[in-house]
Amino acid sequence: MLLGVGNPLARDDGVGVWVAERFRGEGWLSVPAGQAPENVLGKIARLSPELLVVVDAVEMGLPPGTIRRIPGGPGVAPWGSTHALPLPALFAELCRGIGEVILIGIQPKDLSLGEGLSPEVAAAARELLGILGRGDLAAIPELRPGEGG
Repeated sequence: MLLGVGNPLARDDGVGVWVAERFRGEGWLSVPAGQAPENVLGKIARLSPELLVVVDAVEMGLPPGTIRRIPGGPGVAPWGSTHALPLPALFAELCRGIGEVILIGIQPKDLSLGEGLSPEVAAAARELLGILGRGDLAAIPELRPGEGG
């Protein structure tokens, strides 16, 4: 299952939703959750996927469009959030009863009001669609401690 998180009316913050709306992989259910991903927790719990991939814009202090797998789990919170339920809390909740949860962050460039992704983030989103289509999540580097700012 792919869960796209973000606000499409805050430019690059909508990258997770953009990816979820466009990803069509065999054997995948793609859910654009918007800026309130907690609203789909019940659906995720009912389906209990073996793998849940969460895509969101994440401030990592890296160049715009950089893609990283964000290490996580209960008590691990290296990223910020603009969502009603902070991503660390959401991530902890999602880890219950699901085989594996992977958070993929894309460094935003522009979080101002408006629609459309910056060129760097749009290119990263298209790259991520290809990675997801190939099922090659290991190709995405993990965010290392101290990387970025």
